[in-house]
Amino acid sequence: MLTKKQWEVCLENFAEMFPDAHCELVHANPFELLIATLLSAQCTDVLVNRVTADLFQKYKTPEDYVSVDIEELQNDIRSIGLYRNKAKNIRALSELLIESYGGEVPANRDVLMTFPGVGRKTANVVVSNAFGIPALAVDTHVERVAKRLGMNRWKDTPLAVEEKIMRWTPREKWTDTHHQIIFFGRYHCKAQNPACGECPLLPLCREGKKRMKVVANE
Repeated sequence: MLTKKQWEVCLENFAEMFPDAHCELVHANPFELLIATLLSAQCTDVLVNRVTADLFQKYKTPEDYVSVDIEELQNDIRSIGLYRNKAKNIRALSELLIESYGGEVPANRDVLMTFPGVGRKTANVVVSNAFGIPALAVDTHVERVAKRLGMNRWKDTPLAVEEKIMRWTPREKWTDTHHQIIFFGRYHCKAQNPACGECPLLPLCREGKKRMKVVANE
């Protein structure tokens, strides 16, 4: 398993490789980020941005989403996976925002997690990026990188990954670290064909060493 000292080396490399890492979901306010993040479940940010380019022109407020037929909203996001369920959740959370929060997205992760379709990852993304509250969302990239490096065991849950990274990472760096690990996983340590041979973390990486041995023996 990776040591805390080795994790600090990883953090330095993430920051050096991707100093400008950021949230790639295009949004203009907390409400748009909430909708975009909900839509991004099991879907790429690229596709979400393509859909929300038109969606956010048509729907500006929670009231806008509530005022249309559900079939129309479904059609507007049809190209996104699980669009029927996501449309239902968008309508339901919009109604909740109007009825209980004056149409404003609350800057509280625990409150956001009570919203339809909003899990811990989505709530963490919103509070950290929309409100500047330190948080560390664990998506597939963060989970994959942590487990490949040996930061976590393969059987660990996303929550266990989140808690371990937060323990070993300064609180003020949680949000930047989240983005840097995502960029590292998305553009370097890819799910398929990771760039192990040119990775500065190879000497520390449990999975990378295994992969390079296989390549050497082929």
